Amino acid sequence: MISVIIPTLDEERAIPATLSVVLTQTGEFEVIVVDGGSTDATPAIAKDLAARDPRLRLLESEKGRAQQMNAGAAVTGGEWLLFLHADTLLPDDALERIAGLPQTIHAGCFRHRFSGTGPMLRTLSWFHNLRFRVTRVIYGDQGLFIRRKLFVDLGGFPVRHMEDVAFGLGLRDATRPIMLPETVVTDSRKFEQMGAWSALAHAVSLLIRFRFNAVLDRDPFFGDYR
Repeated sequence: MISVIIPTLDEERAIPATLSVVLTQTGEFEVIVVDGGSTDATPAIAKDLAARDPRLRLLESEKGRAQQMNAGAAVTGGEWLLFLHADTLLPDDALERIAGLPQTIHAGCFRHRFSGTGPMLRTLSWFHNLRFRVTRVIYGDQGLFIRRKLFVDLGGFPVRHMEDVAFGLGLRDATRPIMLPETVVTDSRKFEQMGAWSALAHAVSLLIRFRFNAVLDRDPFFGDYR
């Protein structure tokens, strides 16, 4: 079985489409929405869907993406864990593709594309996919999937900003993640609201500061762009 874990915080605009795509997947799976204290309709949307589909349940957790994903992983039963951002849409048959992977594969992600159609966003998506092929480090918006045992062995996500990058570095040292050819689509709202060039500059700056263990929590990149 595959356990899909979706951390949420005030995602009433994005979560309906994300859950709709997940729940139309085939195969044996469960979906855990882990809410970090939303003040909008996010929990109500998840509860309403859970009342109609036993594969879905809502869990409340301390705020923080790492904390929420770790909390979701702790209550799931799947051999595979798939961590999905609330504003990211899975491709068709994504879960069947993961379930059919050989035992030699322990982790991976999907090709990535932003939802916007501008040339800059298309270029960013291209570089995003190239970056993975070069570094083998998975970012959160690529739909990280990992076998439960390996996730537990690695100690879960570190509680910090850019937890996906920190976890991805450790994951790369433990195994060789793959990229499936199917594409996940992430809402481009942050890059559109910040401006694509500005958002890219902030992202690069964050990666540099991350490498030097600098304080990251005040960067505008982590602002509310819902």
